[in-house]
Formats: sequence, C-alpha cells, structure tokens
Amino acid sequence: MDIKVQTLDGGDAGSIEVADEIFGLEPRADILQRMVRYQLSKRQAGTHKSKTRGEINRTKAKAYKQKGTGQARHGAKSAPQFRGGGKAFGPVVRSHAHDLPKKVRALAMKHALSAKAKEDGIIVVDALSVSEPKTKALKARFEKLGLSNALLIGGQTIDGGFALAARNIPNIDVLPIQGINVYDIMRRHKLVLTRDAVAALQERLK
Repeated sequence: MDIKVQTLDGGDAGSIEVADEIFGLEPRADILQRMVRYQLSKRQAGTHKSKTRGEINRTKAKAYKQKGTGQARHGAKSAPQFRGGGKAFGPVVRSHAHDLPKKVRALAMKHALSAKAKEDGIIVVDALSVSEPKTKALKARFEKLGLSNALLIGGQTIDGGFALAARNIPNIDVLPIQGINVYDIMRRHKLVLTRDAVAALQERLK
C-alpha cells in the first residue's frame, strides 16, 4: 500500500510504501479494547484507602450493658454500623495493572494503525520541524492540513522549536516514536507520522 507524503505546508513530497500486514488489516475492536483497558488500568494510581475498624481510634468501652436493653451486643464504637466507625470491605492501596501478552500488544498496535488507515486518518509528512517556534504560524499550517485533533509522531527526537510551538495548541499531541501507543492513537481523529516514524514502526512490528 502506498501513502502520499506531504510537507507541513500541504505540498507534495512523494509517496511511501507501507506494509499491508501493519497498515492494511481488518481492525478488531476486541483487541483494541483489551489494549486500551490494559493501558488505562496500568496508569491508575490505586492510592484509594479507607480505614477499617482496626484503624479507627474510638472507644472500646462497652456502650451499654450486655443484657436487658433489647439491643444488639456491642463492645466497640469502631464497628462499621456506627457513625464514625471503620468501613467494612473498603478500598485499599493496590495496583490495578494486569498482564497482557506481548504479542497481543504488538497486534493491537497493528490494528490501531490499520483502523486509522481504513478511515483515511493517517497523514505522512516529510518532517516535523519549523524555522521559528511560533504557535500562531504552526496553527495556520495545521489548518491547511485539516488538523484540529491529532497525534503527531516524530523520529527518535522531536525538534525543540516544533515542540514549543505545538504545546499550546489544544487537542494536538506530539510524541517521539518511542511514545506511540494505542490509546493516544484511538483518542485523536488524525495520526500524523514522519517518514522516520513509519520506517521505525515497520521495523518494530515486522
């Protein structure tokens, strides 16, 4: 499959051939869902915590006598049924992360790229660079390309001026090739790749 290559100004810069086994698959929603769930679960803090009855500092004195009142037998005000008592089966500090096989993660990346290619959501540019870090000028160039909600993936490093110019534009994310991930691909309308990014992806996923 061939994809047209453009410049950031919308000019023609030739074309690039991409592998059908990476960009031409029939997308599977189940694999994409598993990968997105894996990513979001892994980044949850898991710092939620409530105190149990053993951690509540309340009186252990008997509230009333054992018999004759017609009420239940209680020996501590820290019991869950009392106001101010501990919580029964409350949240504890833990990791929400779960395992996902490496082959499934690689396959999910292929299906994410294929899903974008199928809906004409991939744009390949020759490079992500600007002569001066001006947000207004870069935003105008994005408008020429029809980019209002996009993920831009560069090579091993991102041009410093380009990163500065793009960071204040809403709904635009810029990442080096090492940071590409399924969740960010799926949450943005367009995926912009440089020639170097396409080559690195094909080398990684072949």
